[in-house]
Amino acid sequence: MYTKQLKFIREEKELSQKVLANILNIKENTYSEYETEYKIIPIKHLNKLCNYFKCSLDYIFGFTNKHNYNLTQNNINYQLQHLRLKELRKKYNLTQKKLANIINAAASTISDYETRDKCIATPFLYTICKKYNISADYLLGKIENPKYSK
Repeated sequence: MYTKQLKFIREEKELSQKVLANILNIKENTYSEYETEYKIIPIKHLNKLCNYFKCSLDYIFGFTNKHNYNLTQNNINYQLQHLRLKELRKKYNLTQKKLANIINAAASTISDYETRDKCIATPFLYTICKKYNISADYLLGKIENPKYSK
């Protein structure tokens, strides 16, 4: 999902895992587990790394070779996430239960993503964006264009 890109971008900047762990305020072994996907990196940490490296989530996910987008917001906009996820679901005539089945989650999880200030979990975000060819940065309210640029 993101292992190759995280390691590549870290090594490209000649940074150690310890440096990035300090940036995220986590233990070095936790960052190492993120980079190998032994543990799934939370979106809040992934977003912080994207901001640090000035790159898009789409780039880290491998959806695009374009490093960053113009007019990118640093913070996740939960109100836009609610709206955009619901719009995506309706566009494809999906109930919350159907979308939940696609990403292997409970329907209440989709409801939470559409109504509460709860960020979409990394594997769910990746699956939704890949399946429906939509930008992760867009879905989280960081950019205005719903399609990622190749």
